[in-house]
Amino acid sequence: MQKLHLVMGGRVKDPQGLEFQDLKAIDLVGVFPDYASAEEAWRGAAQRTVDDAEMRYVIVHLHRLLEPALPKD
Repeated sequence: MQKLHLVMGGRVKDPQGLEFQDLKAIDLVGVFPDYASAEEAWRGAAQRTVDDAEMRYVIVHLHRLLEPALPKD
């Protein structure tokens, strides 16, 4: 089974949270076929904005959203 991962980020309202300020300005880095490649893309995006505390990048496990009954391995 393909395990898709989405890497995205943007400016958050609170550096401790995940509520984005402007959903229209979300940076969609891409969709990746496995966690390792998603993590590599996430690290690159996060590193570019490391000095900006209000920028946050995340990895979304799309396969868990598409098929929630699957084991979380």
